[in-house]
Amino acid sequence: MVGRTATDVVRDWAAVVAGLALPGVELGSSYGQPALRFRKGTLAGTTAPDPGSFVLHVSLAEKEVLLETDPATFWQTDHYRDWPAILVRYGTDAGNRIALLLERAWWDRATVRQRRDRGERP
Repeated sequence: MVGRTATDVVRDWAAVVAGLALPGVELGSSYGQPALRFRKGTLAGTTAPDPGSFVLHVSLAEKEVLLETDPATFWQTDHYRDWPAILVRYGTDAGNRIALLLERAWWDRATVRQRRDRGERP
């Protein structure tokens, strides 16, 4: 997913996973559902309450911006309201933005050495 063009559409979970090249990220599970895992934490998962969406871990500050600037892609339920995660709809043309958010989620959970090797926070 990293390196997509801005017009790329994330159609399904397979598209979220495809081409993801972040060090140490593995396919695993969260609450028994497929997820992208890194350092014993979840970056993204298929535990969304709607099968047309997935969960992406983001900072609370980023979450508010995403909800305000792109409600067609990003949404939440009361369950996620005060949690650093956002629901992401499949089928929007936000592939580039989603890739950036996944990279940020990775960076936020990376070790100091991994951050140093990767560079500044995306």
